[in-house]
Amino acid sequence: MSEENKALVREFLAGVDTGDIGVLDKFLVEDYDDHNPPPFQQGTGYDAGRDAFRYALNAFSDFHHEITAQYVDGDTVITRLVGSGKHTGEFMGVPATGKQVSMEGVSIHRVENGKLVEKWSTVDALSLLMQMGAIPAPG
Repeated sequence: MSEENKALVREFLAGVDTGDIGVLDKFLVEDYDDHNPPPFQQGTGYDAGRDAFRYALNAFSDFHHEITAQYVDGDTVITRLVGSGKHTGEFMGVPATGKQVSMEGVSIHRVENGKLVEKWSTVDALSLLMQMGAIPAPG
């Protein structure tokens, strides 16, 4: 089951990369609990997550996840990843820059009955904002 759970998370991330919002319906339960939603997400719950997905798609084109490591512990899948794309739309008040950006992070998904039921995550948002020029880079 552990390899199936890892494959499920990989398939979910690949689906997200296609930009098809229907991937959420396929992989997430209706009461999916994102314990660390992105700062631009308004509210909690499934519908708020769908809105955040649309927002991110409008801000970044050609988005892609690269899995750099993945581990499993029972029903929990831990994934270290790098997300990259082109900043082609307004993001958190920052107008589109056209810059290629990337952001590293770790996500922890809990799987139940072949669906993702909850997630915890952390990302290097500071680096992303520096790449977009929203805040000055050190040096």
